[in-house]
Amino acid sequence: MAEKQAGELGKFERYLVEEFYDDYREGSISRRTFIRRVAFITGSMAAASTAMLAVGCQPIEVPAATDPMPEAEETPTAQSEAEAEAGAVPGAQSPLSVPEGDPELTTEDVTFTSQDAEITAYLARPVAEGTYPAVMVCHENRGLTPHIRDVARRFAKQGYVAIAPDLLAREGGTDTLERDAVPGLLTDAGVERHVADFAAAFAYLQAQEFVEAERIGMNGYCFGGGITWQCATQLPLKAAAPFYGPAPDLDQVPNIQAAVLGVYAEQDERINAGIPDLEAALDAAGVTYEIKIYPGVNHAFHNDTGERYVEEQATQAWNDMLAWFEQYI
Repeated sequence: MAEKQAGELGKFERYLVEEFYDDYREGSISRRTFIRRVAFITGSMAAASTAMLAVGCQPIEVPAATDPMPEAEETPTAQSEAEAEAGAVPGAQSPLSVPEGDPELTTEDVTFTSQDAEITAYLARPVAEGTYPAVMVCHENRGLTPHIRDVARRFAKQGYVAIAPDLLAREGGTDTLERDAVPGLLTDAGVERHVADFAAAFAYLQAQEFVEAERIGMNGYCFGGGITWQCATQLPLKAAAPFYGPAPDLDQVPNIQAAVLGVYAEQDERINAGIPDLEAALDAAGVTYEIKIYPGVNHAFHNDTGERYVEEQATQAWNDMLAWFEQYI
C-alpha cells in the first residue's frame, strides 16, 4: 500500500479517518486501534500522524515512523454453542434478525467474475419457487460480516433476492484479513473497483431465473452507503437506500436513475453537513428522492451488533426502506 500524504486522501479515506476519530473520542475504540486503522489507510505511521492533524484531530501521540505498528487488540464476540447451532448472529440485538438456517430461506455463497477476478458473495432468497425482485447490499468498512449476511436474510424474508458481495474477495476475503487492515484495503482498492464489482453483481442477478431482472435495488451502510450513492450514479437501479454514507460527486448526481431514500442520523453532524448541497443537486437534476433524518441517534444506529444501535429508530428506518422499495422496486 503506497504512503498517502494528507492532501492526497480521497473522499472515502478522509471519511474513514474522521469516523475512527469519532469512535476514539467516544471510547468505542482504543488509541492503539485508532492509530493502527489510520496507518493502514494512509500507508505509514508518519502519514497517519499528518492525516490526523489534517482532519482536525486533537494532538495524539503517534509512534515514530521507525517504530513498529502497534499490536492489534482482538476482541472477538463470544457466541454460545446454542447460538451457533441455531445459526444466530453474534451480538445481534434487533428483533428483525434472521438466523442462518431459517426454513423459509435458501442461502449460499456464490461467485461471479468482475474485471477478471472471482468475487464471492452471500446470496439469500425465499425458498418458495418463483421470481422475485432483488436488492444488492453493500457492507460497512468492516467487510462482509455476519451482520451484513443477516441484513441480506432480512430482505429475503420480505420477498427479495439479496446479494452481499465481499469487496475484499481479491485480497482473500474478509474472514481471512486482520480487522484493523480492512478499512485501508477497501479505500486502497478504490471506488471504481467497488462499483465494477456491483455492476458484475447486478449482471449476475439479472441472469438468475429466480430474479425479476428489471427490478433491482441497492442498500448500503456507512462506507457502504457511500458506495451505494456512487453505484446509483452509474448503474440502472430501480431504487437505492444509502444509510449515512458520504454523498456522491455532485456533478454525477444527474446520472441517477434510481428513486433514492437517504437515511441519516440527527447526531451525525459530520455526514449531515453535506446534505444541503446534495439536496440542491438532487432537486436540480429532478431525481426522485427523500432524505430522512432520524432523531436522537448517531452514525451507524442501524447496526444492531454495535454500541450505537437504537432499536426504535433502526426498526423505523428499516420499515421506511421496505416501504420505499415496495413503491419503487
